[in-house]
Amino acid sequence: MKNVDDLIASAAELAERGLSKGEIADELNVSRETASWLVERSGASSTPELSTDDSESASGGPYDIHVDWSALGRDSTRLTYLGQAMADLLSKEGEEVDLTVGIEKAGVPLATVVSRELETDLGSYAPRKHQWEEGDIEDLGGSFSRNFAQIRNRDCYIVDDTITSGTTMKETIEAVREEGGNPVACAVIVDKQGVEQVDGVPVHSLINVVRVGDEE
Repeated sequence: MKNVDDLIASAAELAERGLSKGEIADELNVSRETASWLVERSGASSTPELSTDDSESASGGPYDIHVDWSALGRDSTRLTYLGQAMADLLSKEGEEVDLTVGIEKAGVPLATVVSRELETDLGSYAPRKHQWEEGDIEDLGGSFSRNFAQIRNRDCYIVDDTITSGTTMKETIEAVREEGGNPVACAVIVDKQGVEQVDGVPVHSLINVVRVGDEE
């Protein structure tokens, strides 16, 4: 995707397929607020009338950064190299870690590579944002998949593709602890916030985005 108009069109397509705004945020690697703005801008029920002026499309929009890593994600070889790099970031954290938890959706294939490289079991967590449309996200709940390894009494790594606000990573860390697990470290491809830790857990990123200038 090259500009905001492309994002609006993508948000409309995803909304028409029945995805929640939280799932759209996940698919487009933007915040929930940005996903809401894109859906509302598109009309969501029909193909939006796209402007050819990017500045006009972005006017009044949220302050966010879109990350498109599909050139890596659509190729298994590239994805494997990416996961290997993330595993290398995590390899110095913890000696007793035997579980890698991927945050659905994009974090799971990455975590699969990491778990293979570091010889751990694999877990999967579906965050509450996948159910989110409007209102307070705290009223919703995430869950660990029973089809993957369970958490209790285990040290673990947490893997996702991006950190946008840090909310989903914090939620996952809390969920691991509630299940009796111990989150040792997190890894992402891109960190939009530039955080070194979330809730006391160190965060490693392959790419750290630094905003220059003030939000208007």
